[in-house]
Amino acid sequence: MTRACKLYKLTCMEGLGSFMRRRRDELDLSLREFAKRLDCSAAFISDIELGRRHPSDKVLAEIARVLEVKLETLQAMDERAPIEDIKRLTQSDPRYALAFRTMIDRKVSAEELLALANQKRDERHKKK
Repeated sequence: MTRACKLYKLTCMEGLGSFMRRRRDELDLSLREFAKRLDCSAAFISDIELGRRHPSDKVLAEIARVLEVKLETLQAMDERAPIEDIKRLTQSDPRYALAFRTMIDRKVSAEELLALANQKRDERHKKK
């Protein structure tokens, strides 16, 4: 079983749905009880756990509260690509499209991308 590591320093991790299910089991929360605490339907929670639906930011924050985990932990498990953001970036600056294509052509791994992003973030913080 894989687990989420420190935010953005992931080598492998489980998805949001499987994490939610495992954490519910650890807390001895049934699907119905969990849904009741979130004020939503058990079917909706089941769909999230099965990867058929994705919670809004507000619902995700409530899930984090009920599961007693940090919101950032759950956000890091969201496997959806930010398609609309990518479209907006590539339309506003074609260099992003080139960067994305280059990354894919060179088969840059997720770990390499996250390491680069962390490195750049750390460099910016040092300059402040």
